[in-house]
Amino acid sequence: MFGAMGDFVQQAQRVRQEMARLQETLSKRTVEVSSGGGMVKVVANGKQQILSVTIDPEAWSRGDKEMLQDLVTAGVNQAIKASQEMVSDEMGKMTGDLGPLGSLLKGMR
Repeated sequence: MFGAMGDFVQQAQRVRQEMARLQETLSKRTVEVSSGGGMVKVVANGKQQILSVTIDPEAWSRGDKEMLQDLVTAGVNQAIKASQEMVSDEMGKMTGDLGPLGSLLKGMR
């Protein structure tokens, strides 16, 4: 009985180490999305942090404040969603390698 508990503890430690490694990796990975046909580009990392927003000068020159606000909002929302999908994909890869404990973690995503 204690052998199984020891295996579980070791696997839990492995998961913790893998999670820390994955978080570090994802903090360095980025996604880039655009809205308005490329008028607004947004870059986010795997921590769902917005790293940059680039607005095409043509969008400024149109003088349509509401449209520009909508494009920025759409771009930020798309970037966050893309970042979340990237994290989910990577978590799926990691949990698939963890056997029974991975099945438990998949239910927590």
